[in-house]
Amino acid sequence: MKLGSLKSATRDGQLIVVNRGLSRYLSAEKIAPSLQYAIENWQHCEPLLQALYETLNHHSDEGRVLEQEQLCAPLPRAYQWLDGSAYLSHVQRVRKARGAEMPDSFLFDPLMYQGGSDHFLGPQDIICVASEEDGIDFEAEVAIICDDVPMGTNGHSASDHIKLLMLVNDVSLRQLIPGELAKGFGFLHGKPPTAFSPVAVTLDELGAAWRDDRVHLPLISTYNGQLFGQPNAGVDMQFSFAELLAHGAKTRALRAGSIIGSGTVSNHNGAAGYSCLVEKRVLEIAASGVASTEFMRFGDTIRIEMLDEQGTSIFGAIEQEVRSCKL
Repeated sequence: MKLGSLKSATRDGQLIVVNRGLSRYLSAEKIAPSLQYAIENWQHCEPLLQALYETLNHHSDEGRVLEQEQLCAPLPRAYQWLDGSAYLSHVQRVRKARGAEMPDSFLFDPLMYQGGSDHFLGPQDIICVASEEDGIDFEAEVAIICDDVPMGTNGHSASDHIKLLMLVNDVSLRQLIPGELAKGFGFLHGKPPTAFSPVAVTLDELGAAWRDDRVHLPLISTYNGQLFGQPNAGVDMQFSFAELLAHGAKTRALRAGSIIGSGTVSNHNGAAGYSCLVEKRVLEIAASGVASTEFMRFGDTIRIEMLDEQGTSIFGAIEQEVRSCKL
């Protein structure tokens, strides 16, 4: 099942069910006014939403034509946004860029930070930045949406709480991050609003590609119209989504609608390219002493997408342009 949210007068959007081909939709407002409501009442809402989805897929004339610029993020805001960093090749490269080593503890204790969740960007919303000197970077990720997760839930039982999957562009301002981390209190200015894919999908939409609580498909980043990377999201993911979820619930319950990100998808073998600019820059510096790849400039574009084995888009594409937004 594929669920999206239309931009509306409310800050939580209007819930819609989207067909498998991402071309048509039906309003779900009689079942749930928003995705947040649906996930909070999943046991009741899920079968009703699934019935709408089956109607859309079996009757090509049902519903309305979907224009993806009408969409906000599936969850335009959330009570909780926790972003992990489960791909240690990314962690190693980014820390190297800051002159920091990776502690051995990162092999068994997940990295995770709590990000701003009061406002997310839709899949075609602009990336608004005050200055090109901030080191603008995209970060292609996968994320889950969970239902209510009790405190202390372990990795095995955490799997049952994963209800939906999305793609992410976790925008970073690289030049602001080192100074913030040096304060020892985490990100703030270095992490502007995050963008999500047009739709969130149930796990069955991935078929055999969803296994061991990971997505075993390439995540494709196209930068200024050129393929930049397509690392496999199921390869080199040190911690599964169930383990990330359990980590997030270690000392607190997670409320329905909480989002947990995988961190930037990255493979130890860089042959498939990268999901952010900083990884490529680090390897360029290691090879020649200087980074030839610049950070994003105003007017640059990024497209993030994942295709199934038949070449069909699963989540739709995040397609964004960087623009100047003066303070």
